[in-house]
Amino acid sequence: MTFQGWLYIAAFVGVLLALTKPMGLWLHALYEGRRTPLHRVLGPVERGFYRLSGVNPDEDQPWHRYAVHMLVFNAVLLLLTYAVLRLQGVLPLNGLGYAGIGADGAFNTAVSFTTNTNWQWYVGEAVMSNLSQMFALTIHNFLSAATGIALAFALFRGFARRSATGIGNFWADITRVTLYLLLPACVGYTLYLIAAGVPQTLAASVDVATLEGVKQTLALGPVASQEAIKMLGTNGGGFFNANSAHPFENPDALTNFVQMLSIFVIGTGMTWCFGKAVGNTRQGWAILAAMMTIFLIGTAVVYWQEAAGNPVLHHLGVGGGNMEGKEVRFGVVASALFSVVTTAASCGAVNAMHDSFTALGGMIPLFNIQLGEVVVGGVGAGIYGFLLFAILAVFVAGLMVGRTPEYVGKKIESREVKLAVLAIAVLPLVILGMTAVASVLPAGLAGPLNKGPHGFSEILYAFTSAVGNNGSAFAGLSAGTPFYNGMLGVAMWLGRFFVIVPMLAIAGSLAAKRYTPETAGSFPTTGLLWTGLLIGIVLILGGLTFLPSLALGPVADHLAMIRGQLF
Repeated sequence: MTFQGWLYIAAFVGVLLALTKPMGLWLHALYEGRRTPLHRVLGPVERGFYRLSGVNPDEDQPWHRYAVHMLVFNAVLLLLTYAVLRLQGVLPLNGLGYAGIGADGAFNTAVSFTTNTNWQWYVGEAVMSNLSQMFALTIHNFLSAATGIALAFALFRGFARRSATGIGNFWADITRVTLYLLLPACVGYTLYLIAAGVPQTLAASVDVATLEGVKQTLALGPVASQEAIKMLGTNGGGFFNANSAHPFENPDALTNFVQMLSIFVIGTGMTWCFGKAVGNTRQGWAILAAMMTIFLIGTAVVYWQEAAGNPVLHHLGVGGGNMEGKEVRFGVVASALFSVVTTAASCGAVNAMHDSFTALGGMIPLFNIQLGEVVVGGVGAGIYGFLLFAILAVFVAGLMVGRTPEYVGKKIESREVKLAVLAIAVLPLVILGMTAVASVLPAGLAGPLNKGPHGFSEILYAFTSAVGNNGSAFAGLSAGTPFYNGMLGVAMWLGRFFVIVPMLAIAGSLAAKRYTPETAGSFPTTGLLWTGLLIGIVLILGGLTFLPSLALGPVADHLAMIRGQLF
């Protein structure tokens, strides 16, 4: 580790915190449905959408109606994507003549992009036509991200409203987020990426000659526009198989830095927006402080391990940090930081291969997802996931002080606690259950390319990534089989929507409650004690749940490495 490396990390955190409040202010305007400077241009487009679809944006939907509309919308998008992928071979903008995707692969990809996971079993530049990339996939990048932010707004209203029956309007929320945040931000971001050297063209490929005189065909396409929403929407699916390690997606050190910021900036802005929504911005800063503390601990561990390198190679006379699977353009510190950012958020974009990290260096990205990706988390999904942990934290605090727990003016009673536990329990149940199945069945054991603890880690990471809607992978797993496509597709759907429905039920329950003012006996939820309790609840729940599986995988792998054993 070096001083310059820590300075790089500090610069990232500093710029991120400087952007948090401005992003939060914009998000809060959309949350309240207020006019923005963009309404003069885009307002008629918004109203046109409502007229064409017959939607009344002023209708206040109860939580179950909000949930049904959201589920139906996403189900229709899934079916549309499945059809486009299956029919790819006969559709236009297919300059390289790619055939339609098989049934299991199309199912997996349709679920993947619908759930904001963007898990990729395929090589993008060798399987997907430009139409599939633009229509079937990029549209999902916008709408799945907008869905996450809309759902967070619904939960914010649950905490902010008093004796209300509704939590907002799903169609109004998703339209405003898409029109006034994601689209304009991505236009500017796309132009920056084009200027930096990222391709943006409908041409399928270009033939070039290398310095050695060898002719090669390089895949092209509308890369910059997909890259922009891939990062801002924490989607993560790469246009190319190498993802953000590919120079056409991530040309240089500056684009790498900007990409990391763009993964986090909406998520951190959501914390400020929450504080503003409940009338106390200190609530948002307390949540962000807890998130950033866990994030920095994880970053320190990964940087330490990757900078230390592999002791087996050191014994053979090969010194330095662990550069296996890393781009020389970025080096150890930028690769380590990117790995923690992309798994702390539900992004899944990678600029280095996590399968090639040291055992403990690779464990932190895995553990970030297992925590529910609430350390900033995905756009919208991170904050509503963290608020579920906040509900459990005030419940624990209430047990300690002997009174009914309260949070931001709402009493937290048995219904909210049970629903929060249900939502949080979905991840470990599905992750560990499906990992166990894949670890004993021949079809599952055929996937890992490595044996022993690392092979187990590859299986565990795959199901953790799928259920956590992250999309990154220990790339040593050959997952493009009917078994893994089917299992991971089901895992992605459960991990997304079996958390959302209980969360919306909590929002509806809270919205119906009266405001309970703080008293001298109320547990403070803005200071260091509260921040520490939040961190403890998140880490203890994650540690107790996943420690045995981590011991079988990366911990055992690390112990073997320091003994000089490689699998």
